[in-house]
Amino acid sequence: MAEEQAAATQEPAQQQFVLQRIYNKDLSFESPATPEIFKKQWQPKVNVDLNTRSNAIDEEGNFEVVLTITVTSKMEEDTAFLVEVQQAGIFFITGFEQEQLRRVLGTAAPNILFPYARETIDNLVVKGGFPALMLSPVSFDALFEQALAQQAQQQAAAE
Repeated sequence: MAEEQAAATQEPAQQQFVLQRIYNKDLSFESPATPEIFKKQWQPKVNVDLNTRSNAIDEEGNFEVVLTITVTSKMEEDTAFLVEVQQAGIFFITGFEQEQLRRVLGTAAPNILFPYARETIDNLVVKGGFPALMLSPVSFDALFEQALAQQAQQQAAAE
């Protein structure tokens, strides 16, 4: 009987990944070249930067994940608009090993947050007087793998 109880306590915890809340942490829209920019033919160069960060917010398994997307649209040298959105979420995550947890925080959570950030960016751009901007889907799995490979290269170079 004691052996069964000991075996039961050594079983890995059941894995759970539950979305608790999604919210905008920070929003910014700038259009420094208006109204002159509206006189030009609309052929912008658009640059999109992505970043994610996460942190534990308590000891029960709740994590905040923040997806930051910065979009810069330029016409020649003029900045047509600059949008930065920090789309955040609180996730309850338990039962994962450390490496699995890093992967969930770096891939699954941003995959959930991205459509909300994408919609927010599109709304801000349209309300700023510009044509709709639908960002292409992003593979956070591929970005995570790329970051791991880059980290391994840096560690090998440091040795």
